[in-house]
Amino acid sequence: MLTEITRKKIDGELKKFPIDQKQSAIIAALQIIQTENGFLTDDLIALAADYLDMPKIAAMEVATFYNMFELKSAGKYKISVCTNISCALREADDIVCHLRKKLNINFNEVTKDSKFSLKESECMGACGGAPLMTINNHKMYEHLTPQKVDQILEELD
Repeated sequence: MLTEITRKKIDGELKKFPIDQKQSAIIAALQIIQTENGFLTDDLIALAADYLDMPKIAAMEVATFYNMFELKSAGKYKISVCTNISCALREADDIVCHLRKKLNINFNEVTKDSKFSLKESECMGACGGAPLMTINNHKMYEHLTPQKVDQILEELD
């Protein structure tokens, strides 16, 4: 069941769309639900779909398409590394290898202390700054080197 707070936040997002287009708020609704629960379960996605009067499969398609949604528990700091062509040509694979070794995890895994998770990402739309990564889908770090990655990770908490 969605909490009263969650419903109020989703209702605020619904005001941005025509009354007969409630499904347009699905991305915002899933973001709200994920923020309050840490990640999205099948049941939570279904609740969002029901609340927005849309098919459950349509909500699931959104949740599984976008990199910002987590379908299982992620680390406190979710590191997403772009591996698309521009980043790949600028040594993104070196950054990935460095992170894997430093954190002792692979893509879609969480460190034993639950502090970090590592995710592969498609184009982040900042090819001029390749290679790049985001942390928690908010802060973007560009022109990465292994040394710069170490400095970024040390500054967290």
